[in-house]
Amino acid sequence: MNPVIQRVTDRIIERSSKSRAIYLERLEEARRKGPHRGALSCGNLAHGFAACNASEKSDLRSLTKANIAIISSYNDMLSAHQPYQFYPEIIKQAVAEVGSVAQFAGGVAAMCDGVTQGQPGMELSLISRDNIAMAAAIGLSHNMFDGGLMLGICDKIVPGLLLAALSFGHLPFVFVPAGPMPSGIPNKEKARVRQLFAEGKVGKEELLEAEAKSYHAAGTCTFYGTANSNQLVVEVMGLHLPGSSFINPYTPLRDELTRAAARQVTRLTDLGTDYLPIGKLVDAKVVVNGIVGLLATGGSTNHTMHLIAVARAAGFIVNWDDFAELSHATPLLAKIYPNGQADINHFQHAGGVPFLIRTLLDAGLLHEDVQTVAGFGLRRYTQQPLLENGELRWVDAPLQSQDPDVLTTVDKPFKATGGLQVLSGNIGRAVLKTSALRPGTEVVKAPAVVFHSQHELEAAFKAGELNKDCVVVVRFQGPKACGMPELHKLTPPLGVLQDKGFKVALVTDGRMSGASGKVPAAIHVTPEALDGGNIARIQTGDLLLVDGETGKLEVLVDAAEFAARTPATADLSHNLYGMGREMFGAMRLQLTGAEQGACSLFVTEEHLHG
Repeated sequence: MNPVIQRVTDRIIERSSKSRAIYLERLEEARRKGPHRGALSCGNLAHGFAACNASEKSDLRSLTKANIAIISSYNDMLSAHQPYQFYPEIIKQAVAEVGSVAQFAGGVAAMCDGVTQGQPGMELSLISRDNIAMAAAIGLSHNMFDGGLMLGICDKIVPGLLLAALSFGHLPFVFVPAGPMPSGIPNKEKARVRQLFAEGKVGKEELLEAEAKSYHAAGTCTFYGTANSNQLVVEVMGLHLPGSSFINPYTPLRDELTRAAARQVTRLTDLGTDYLPIGKLVDAKVVVNGIVGLLATGGSTNHTMHLIAVARAAGFIVNWDDFAELSHATPLLAKIYPNGQADINHFQHAGGVPFLIRTLLDAGLLHEDVQTVAGFGLRRYTQQPLLENGELRWVDAPLQSQDPDVLTTVDKPFKATGGLQVLSGNIGRAVLKTSALRPGTEVVKAPAVVFHSQHELEAAFKAGELNKDCVVVVRFQGPKACGMPELHKLTPPLGVLQDKGFKVALVTDGRMSGASGKVPAAIHVTPEALDGGNIARIQTGDLLLVDGETGKLEVLVDAAEFAARTPATADLSHNLYGMGREMFGAMRLQLTGAEQGACSLFVTEEHLHG
């Protein structure tokens, strides 16, 4: 093993010894009770199978046949989730064929940052993760199930489902993807039209036409944002079937992989000899593998929050320092938009996750000795699925990348280090996605221009007030202020300024997510402005340093004068999140106490940096 990867893994294990032991004891206590429906009263059990057919009722009464929960994020407004409409019947049939039962246990919310971008609904986006976790836990709480299938693919949905699954860690779970839509217009062309619109050079109709040609079919968006980062990370963690993440929807292979996932989870229940609960599968090595996979591909910065929360749900304490150290040891091996011009389908055709895992394993950058839903050993995930005469089988993935401009090897990386830098200084701490930055843009020292919303910035850009070297500061965007919305709407105007030759950077206590691109963006600044963070003391004209090479985030003014400043304030009472604060304030204080348990509720500073 690479010594840095091993050192970080060992440190996480040591740091988490007490919390992991508590988690595992709770898991064992739940397991000792046996199939939980056996503890239900006759009335409880009768309610649980009342809508089943006669054969299913007989199976569930016997307590010898597995009952598999289906938790789905289906809705037909969002392209990524629309294919899940047909999964329950496919799953139920496949499970019945192996002598078990599957019941649809519950649905969870699935909102799309692409739809709510720049809208009030975005303030609910990040918090939806914990709503999803709770909704899934409610579905699983009926004590009717021996295992589960999690149907989720985008942004907050997969992390929320993972939190719920780990809260029921004595059960096995398999995550079931739906796949990306086929490629539309090139992402570079879409970005070009967006910038032209920001400059007023094309109208809304031209912009809508470009967007519609990009987002044009069922499946996830094809750029490498949080949705596709979710799928890659979950597969590297061994929670998908091998090679299943990026098979397009509505294809025979996609459907057969869904059937195979349904059959596989029945083999992992405590009713058989291959019992593998998710709480034991997800150990420290699996968590580190997920982080390394993310860093090696320049994945979404959202996972600097989500993976910390997921790890905590399994009893592990992970922080930003772990991410930073792993990033320094992990080379960048993929160029997928916004880190390059290719999309996720090009990545898949180049060799995809199986090739990525092989090259990382061979270099000692992933732990091979881990459990997966496909069996012991991550080497299984160097294979790819195919259909041969209607039968599903796995074969070794190509030994060489089919497109070295999209997916490369450890000995010929695109960058020597991973896609993330943790910044620190007198402003606070932040994360910076470095994988998409052009050479020469990693360091920006320029005067600050301060805003309290992305809409203020948009107005200043249109007025021509930002045509200069500047570090744009957008504050009061953190979790306590307004739910930490994604600020991707800032990307086109800032990209225009950069293309004009200005040195530009962004500093914010909000998010930029997986769509962070060529403009250096110090995001997730903590402490946030509303929580006493020094970002609230910055004034327009202050000289700021955003240094992605040395990891510095500083305001270059007299220290005494800076400390003596009165922090700025912002009126947040009229935003969607703020209006709910008074209404649900008491409830929120009660619910946050549950963060000591496995399933944390609401976003806290602890989730940001461990």
